[in-house]
Amino acid sequence: MSVGLLSLIVIALAVVGYLAGRQLAVSKVAGDIRRLHSLPSYYGQTVLLFAAVPALLVLAGWLLLQPLLIDARVTSMIAPTDVPDGSSVSLVMSDVRRIATGLDQLLAQGKLGEADLAAMSADAGSVRGRLAEVGVALGSDVKASVFAAANTYREMATTSHTLMTIVVIALALAGLVFALSRIRPEFRARNVSETFVRFMLIGASLVAIMTTVGIVLSLVFETVHFFRVYPAADFFFSLNWNPKFGGGSDLGIWPLVWGTLYISLIALLVAVPVGIFAAIYLSEYASKKVRASAKPLIEILAGIPTIVYGLFALITVGPALRDWFAQPLGLGSSSSSVMTAGIVMGIMLIPFVSSLSDDIINAVPQSLRDGSYGLGATQSETIRQVVLPAALPGIVGAVLLAASRAIGETMIVVMGAGAAAKMSLNPFEAMTTVTVKIVSQLTGDTEFASPETLVAFALGLTLFVFTLGLNILALYIVRKYREQYE
Repeated sequence: MSVGLLSLIVIALAVVGYLAGRQLAVSKVAGDIRRLHSLPSYYGQTVLLFAAVPALLVLAGWLLLQPLLIDARVTSMIAPTDVPDGSSVSLVMSDVRRIATGLDQLLAQGKLGEADLAAMSADAGSVRGRLAEVGVALGSDVKASVFAAANTYREMATTSHTLMTIVVIALALAGLVFALSRIRPEFRARNVSETFVRFMLIGASLVAIMTTVGIVLSLVFETVHFFRVYPAADFFFSLNWNPKFGGGSDLGIWPLVWGTLYISLIALLVAVPVGIFAAIYLSEYASKKVRASAKPLIEILAGIPTIVYGLFALITVGPALRDWFAQPLGLGSSSSSVMTAGIVMGIMLIPFVSSLSDDIINAVPQSLRDGSYGLGATQSETIRQVVLPAALPGIVGAVLLAASRAIGETMIVVMGAGAAAKMSLNPFEAMTTVTVKIVSQLTGDTEFASPETLVAFALGLTLFVFTLGLNILALYIVRKYREQYE
């Protein structure tokens, strides 16, 4: 039974429980709901929550823990001699999972019987041939021990999935029966239902916190692992980026940081003035008809996929900048450059600045404008000296959002700025960013124990620290100007 079908069964039981609980509560008082402590719907909600929430929580926890426990058990079956030279246990485990998936498909299609598994374990060519029938391709011969691990993996996954199905359905039925047994006229169903909902809301609010903690811890642990195999001083103080899988890499971060900040700066120089001026016009000068049509047109820019912006940079903006500026000025001959990526990224960021700034400016009380006009100020003076100072914290927030978006952009940089890690002041040269190199270092069948791969986590943690510092700076600016205004 698939996880989706199992979830639907639990939800169906919960809905049935809601209807049964509501009807049972009404029948307990012979239709006179005034004798009930709570409204009939609360009795139904109580049954629904007891039937659905514990079962779904167990389902989610099972799905999270099952792969970890099975991987730990199967990994212990793989001997060091089963790991090819230049490979790792993680890559062998990838083959184990692929083989297990292929065996499941062959068994489900009737092309393979349980009795055939023992014969296949001694014939690597037979294993590869049979798995190819269901689209599972392996790069090397299958050792008997690896095949045995895959078969164990398949059996454990099947057993665990069956047990999960039984436990989840049993728990849903037990919750339904338990909740129905508690229904009486004096039962405080509303209190129970609201307490349940309150804990669910607390859990939902903790999801974001726990996700952030999980992301940071995963980056920290892998970064510590990276610094055990590569000197931290070389990472932070080297001005060269030259990764070489197999050894001899020079993994200095500063060329990537420079490219990230340089491209982001050009993007903000394009997006911030245009976005703020557009917001001022739409909120203070434009008529309702113009505003109603112009604002949605500007916001369309935010809905364009970044790959489309990348193609625009590669095909249109890059060649134009090269032919009109770079070559005539002798600054370069490549269409991939910092300026190309920065301009296109700035165009993408305009709606982030303009839309949020427009909303913030519109939120400034009209009484402040009227008071300024009453003192004899013109409209432009009112905007400069009253409206913008009042809206400044929100505008800083909009700029911060745009800056964070620029720092994390990847596709526009790949297609518009190239992949060259260098430090140069020439905006018409190709450069790259931290995010692009994170992707490139984790692409393909890489060895996760090598510094060339682990460096991606160190880059990610560095990017996180930069973004956190940007947030702290923006918070300081917002508080300073807000207190000054108040």
